[in-house]
Amino acid sequence: MKSASHGDDTLHVEVSGISIHGVWLFLGDRELFLRFKDFPWFRDAPVAGVLHVERPQPHHLYWPDLDIDLDVQSILDPKRFPLVSRERLSSRLQGAAGVQRAKAKASPRRSRRR
Repeated sequence: MKSASHGDDTLHVEVSGISIHGVWLFLGDRELFLRFKDFPWFRDAPVAGVLHVERPQPHHLYWPDLDIDLDVQSILDPKRFPLVSRERLSSRLQGAAGVQRAKAKASPRRSRRR
């Protein structure tokens, strides 16, 4: 006896569009919009990273290339969920800041007499 074929994936998610204002997502039968104002991590992200989204659970979205996890409820009502980011300065920026600090220590300001 042969088993019945599997049904459609109920945890399907698809990026349906990206604009200068945000990202549209299809979650099953509904469409959601992630405004860059509310979700700034996506603003400068590579398109390929934004398009690669997974839905491991009905209430959870994950962008593995961007290391971003979002609860679907935070998209539906972003004001209830404060933004939390663990972004660090890039090593290039840290290096530039370190050079500026070193220069400041090496050459103290001299007062000018007039």
